[in-house]
Amino acid sequence: MKRFIAEFEEQSFTQIIFPHAKSDWVDYLEEAQETFANIINAIIRYQKCLVVCDDVKSVKSRFALHENLFFVEYETNDTWARDCSVLCVEDGSDIKLLDFTFTGWGGKFEASKDNAMSQAIAHRYSKKLTTIDLILEGGGVESNGVETILTTSECMLNKNRNAHLEKEEMTKILQEEFGMSHILYLNHGYLAGDDTDSHIDTLARFVDEKSIMYVKCDDENDEHYKELKLMEEELQTFAKEYDFRLIALPMSDACYFEEERLPATYANFLFVNGAILVPTYGVKQDEEALEIFRKTFPDKEIVGINCFALIKQHGSLHCVTMNFARGVELI
Repeated sequence: MKRFIAEFEEQSFTQIIFPHAKSDWVDYLEEAQETFANIINAIIRYQKCLVVCDDVKSVKSRFALHENLFFVEYETNDTWARDCSVLCVEDGSDIKLLDFTFTGWGGKFEASKDNAMSQAIAHRYSKKLTTIDLILEGGGVESNGVETILTTSECMLNKNRNAHLEKEEMTKILQEEFGMSHILYLNHGYLAGDDTDSHIDTLARFVDEKSIMYVKCDDENDEHYKELKLMEEELQTFAKEYDFRLIALPMSDACYFEEERLPATYANFLFVNGAILVPTYGVKQDEEALEIFRKTFPDKEIVGINCFALIKQHGSLHCVTMNFARGVELI
């Protein structure tokens, strides 16, 4: 049996790429590095974390010694680990690390170093990489760990990725590579300021086999209201057909930087063993979102992390991390 392992299942470690002076964080590098350090320090309370960085000695000096903290040296273009790292697929009794092609979200940004990263640091993984000839980002696919992948048409079927593939062909490839029978496409939903062409991990996420958390907008004057309402209706259709439970997350108040609206979303949370790390943005909806997570997961610690610095570069907490499933060891 082959299946795309869900993020809410037990993990071995989290991978993160630390910001450096040659990345797009250069204009507010210290602020970004502080936020990444906060995320890393939160992760290692619960599990191992592998930090990919351009200068191990320099980055390592920012942290206290910790048994869960590991480093590997590699210079990337940028720091969106979710989209350029491998994905964990269970295949029988083994776990395969699928290495897809990353093109900077359809060629928007230079990404050749990011695309080569997994091969360059593969010696740190206990499982071998399998190269897949398909442009795909980790933030574009959500798995319930059983038989369903949730994605968006705007991203997965965008002609800036795999222009030669029609929907039926893409669906078949996803079914074969991930071993999942149901590929569900959302045709609506977006966030202003998002560079990814509506990654699913900014909009709707599986939190267990039968439950989906999603962003809900109640403000009719917000530019997102219509599209997120249509997305909600699509999710309700999926929920009825597949017996899913839907859990609404609030839409953040509008956040701006240099007059640009930023993609602030609570759907960009991160599972680690025993806890959920939730991005916050310094707005009034932060506490409402955290309380929803507390009520939904009474057996887990809910840890809020201010991620305003991250949305300045159009991503958030989930976007800068990648989870590796139990059974994939660091070596």
